[in-house]
Amino acid sequence: MLLFYRILTLLQICPIVTARRWPLRNEVRPYRERGRAAPDSFRESYSPLSESQDIYHESYQPVATITSSEPSVTPQSSSPVSKELDATSPATTTSCTTGGPPFQNTTVLSPPATLIPSLPEEDPSSTSIMAPSAMPNDIFGTPIATSVPASYFTVRKDHPVPRKGIGGPTPIGTNKFYANFFLKNQTSPTYVHPYSVIWGHGQGSASSWGLAISHIEAHQRVYGEKSKETGAAKYFLSPVGIQSLALSALELGTQTMLTTDNLSAHSANVNLHIDPKAKPLVTFPLVQGMGFVTAVYKGGTPVISTGVYFKTVTKSLKGPKQGVTKYTLYLEDGKVWHVYAYSAKGDKFDLTVVNNKMAKAEKPFDGIVQVAKDPGNAESMIDAASGAYPIGATVSGSVSGSKGTYTLTFQKAGFSNVKLLMYALPHHVDSFDDATHKSTTPAKLQTTTKGMAVGVVADSWTMVEPHMPVSMGFAPWDPVDGEKKALKDAAIHAITPIAVNEASQDVNQQSDQNSMYFSGKALAKFAMICYTANDLLKNKTLAQNSLKNLQAAFTRFSTNKQQFPLFYETAWGGLVSSATYQTGNDGADFGNTFYNDHHFHYGYFIYAAAIIGYLDPSWLTKENVDYVNTLVRDIANPSALDKHFPVSRNFDWYHGHSWAHGLYETADGKDQESSSEDAMHAYAIKMWGKTIKDINMEARGNLMLAIIARSLNQYYLYTSENNVQPSEFVGNRVAGILFENKCDHTTYFGANTEYIQGIHMLPLLPSTKLTRPVNFVKQEWETYFDKGRADKVEGGWKGILYGNLATVDPKAAWEFFSRKDFNPMWLDGGASLTWYLAYSAGESLFLQFRSRRSLLLWTNKTPAFM
Repeated sequence: MLLFYRILTLLQICPIVTARRWPLRNEVRPYRERGRAAPDSFRESYSPLSESQDIYHESYQPVATITSSEPSVTPQSSSPVSKELDATSPATTTSCTTGGPPFQNTTVLSPPATLIPSLPEEDPSSTSIMAPSAMPNDIFGTPIATSVPASYFTVRKDHPVPRKGIGGPTPIGTNKFYANFFLKNQTSPTYVHPYSVIWGHGQGSASSWGLAISHIEAHQRVYGEKSKETGAAKYFLSPVGIQSLALSALELGTQTMLTTDNLSAHSANVNLHIDPKAKPLVTFPLVQGMGFVTAVYKGGTPVISTGVYFKTVTKSLKGPKQGVTKYTLYLEDGKVWHVYAYSAKGDKFDLTVVNNKMAKAEKPFDGIVQVAKDPGNAESMIDAASGAYPIGATVSGSVSGSKGTYTLTFQKAGFSNVKLLMYALPHHVDSFDDATHKSTTPAKLQTTTKGMAVGVVADSWTMVEPHMPVSMGFAPWDPVDGEKKALKDAAIHAITPIAVNEASQDVNQQSDQNSMYFSGKALAKFAMICYTANDLLKNKTLAQNSLKNLQAAFTRFSTNKQQFPLFYETAWGGLVSSATYQTGNDGADFGNTFYNDHHFHYGYFIYAAAIIGYLDPSWLTKENVDYVNTLVRDIANPSALDKHFPVSRNFDWYHGHSWAHGLYETADGKDQESSSEDAMHAYAIKMWGKTIKDINMEARGNLMLAIIARSLNQYYLYTSENNVQPSEFVGNRVAGILFENKCDHTTYFGANTEYIQGIHMLPLLPSTKLTRPVNFVKQEWETYFDKGRADKVEGGWKGILYGNLATVDPKAAWEFFSRKDFNPMWLDGGASLTWYLAYSAGESLFLQFRSRRSLLLWTNKTPAFM
């Protein structure tokens, strides 16, 4: 999570805890294990191009072989074909162009104006409090609501971040992969996986005004220094600035303007204009996982440039299919890229190799130009997939018992009878259903931070999560044993006086902060105490008295009267803190106004509300439900039919986890720090859906949790068996901060080990045992915290670590939290001793009861709060 200005003291830290004991046999496993190779076979190193490959094989004609590596970027006039070229001598192809009549069975090449259905004018008073009684087939099909946000949210038409070059209406995905194209100078990379793209802006190694394309191999990674403690690299990243190819037009230059449109959850169009007054000359439809980078030319003269230098350029004499022209570019780094061109108008596509950095078409072109990197022995597959390209993607899903199924359906243009080549990440491949698995290919390309991507030739993918946590409620939970709501009498007697003490604290004061994040954590803490008292300690009187105070404190926020009320701003479309508007500080509340961390901030409120509504159904008035639903809509709107919030602002259904990074430009793409708070927000949505009987919302929460558990244990949380992330890095056990382009074993607020590991532990929830399996917790504890090392940690982080220990050793965790000299300074401001003890007691198969007297001594101490 992007937390500029996140400087936290040991008394004011953002954690809670996670813990659990999960038998190895119950760790997240591939959905399909029968009748196919082990999933590891899809993540092994791909085979490089065979050294014996003959670039002059039948049906290919050499266009140019570049012998000099001296760059020259000045186009020169054509001269006769020359097999041997120096850096400045141009070359032309023979007239063997395969441009011809288009396929009859084709679709329009340009992307449609919009992929989002329009809605009639809505009734502002209409809102959906409860979902329909019967769940439709698609759990994403029904919007939570379509009404404007409540009138107590001040409407602002302005926002501190300008909408640069954006065409089309709001809402806009602020935390999506394409955001760098409308932030600052629009010149930071965008990561579509496995490629990254960047607007050249006349700079960089390719010196292009078009879209530069990069793909980084594993051997090109950069590693940080090794940790003295673990021997693991402190970070790894893919170098930025290697521009293998760039697609541009001869007409583009210093007046070029970049715009974006058709911005959706998984796709966007990037348009390049000759000048601000001109229509787009070239459009690049970008979709996560795309196998080709496709440029739609509208009368521009194509130019292909490289920052790596051409070594040899060949042209297919026959072409891969009717009407498609093909070139193959052999670069000086030994890599091979294929170029395909097609014009529905029959325009010819003849390239002239100007020098070892540039090739240009002979005349303007209306049609598509596609480039794809050959991972080795995949040329025929890439040929077959040419001519079609994705222009968008939608998510649909259904549930049946504990089995959840979700499908990514790709909208496409180009040849309608050609299936798309897309690249799937490891967690996709592990959960493919039978039909999708049959569409996988041997082609593999390295991604920046998600292991090896596998080529899939299909227009949709279906993934299955067979073990969603449908039995999980508010009580301590285990993937095998389910809920643990019955505590031993000894544990109840020991915990009750602690609960009485903590319930008497002033929830109104503790939640009255200038931060939605810390306020939400305080409310969630007291909600846990109320639930524990009611269901686990069986003390209804204590629970109800505490609940009244919690409800009163929550009212400050449900009426939007907190220190920095939320605004509904229409420039981007969302609920934001007014803090930056009022103070001018763009880092206020960790950048909430800039859409940082919304799923963390609002997740705590949603979780607290779920418990309040569970304990007191009369609290679920239209006003309260609408307020909480509006928070859910901001972070996890399921449907484009809701015109006030973008679809799935935070959770990325391609990556399998959320992005916390909002409207800040960065060279390494979006990022997220706290994987456990990501899981918290999904759990909160699940439980709020259950409380209000919105079965679609509950189902989405269950599905998100299952996907998060799968993806975190490949990309974020590492056992020694992890073979997705680099072996040089997995010894860190956690990612630290996971960016689209790098993993950095640190935090935004300090480099202490307990910070880095602990930020992935908090808060301790029933879902903790789902996302942090026992084998991982055991290895992490042995790496950093065993043999007394955890006892040397100061402040609330100590409690976080021991709560985490309950996963593998609940008895030791109980003994720590029940010790007579327990220091309340060891509690994070969002955690309670009541919940830690109840959780540890629920996890423990045996519990040695310590005298009530030793625990009662604690009640006379004054805890520290944030």
